[in-house]
Amino acid sequence: MVSATVSPPWTYTLQLPRDPRAPGVARAMLRSALRLHGMPELVENAEMLASELVTNAYLHSSGPYSLRLRKAGRGRIRLGVRDTSPHIPAPFRRSAGVPAELAERGRGLYLVTLYAESWGAVPLSDGGVGGGGRPERAPQAAEVPDRSVLSGQGGKLLWVECVAKGEGEETVAGADAEVQRETASGLG
Repeated sequence: MVSATVSPPWTYTLQLPRDPRAPGVARAMLRSALRLHGMPELVENAEMLASELVTNAYLHSSGPYSLRLRKAGRGRIRLGVRDTSPHIPAPFRRSAGVPAELAERGRGLYLVTLYAESWGAVPLSDGGVGGGGRPERAPQAAEVPDRSVLSGQGGKLLWVECVAKGEGEETVAGADAEVQRETASGLG
């Protein structure tokens, strides 16, 4: 008889103040969580992705923000950053091209689209989904943060997925994102 071990899903949420040290705190938490859950191969990519999203929240929102990390399957995690600004940046609106070589803005989030397996944005109002515009795609229940996090402040949720790649595999974020966009357009 073969025995199987089932590992329960896990989620971490870190609420961060509007402080320039917050991205470093977020990276340290992420590093620790991934190593504790036996996913060290994701640390480098996940740190870069989280750092860009958290730094974006620090620079472009006026209040607190949160980082959420959860296991999203074997060798896959989902990172989400919720902040109080309703503005969804260009790479998450699917309307941005490659930034100019000397551009002072937009390169960090462009890197997110290159290194993330998939990504998306969900506008939030009064602690929930909706209001003020149509989401880029219908959010999954697991993507929408707990209503207690930044409750009543509206804003947005930007999320990315990071996947462990086997040797010789390449990330095809653009193709995967295109499939998600097509799927999303059929959802509403």
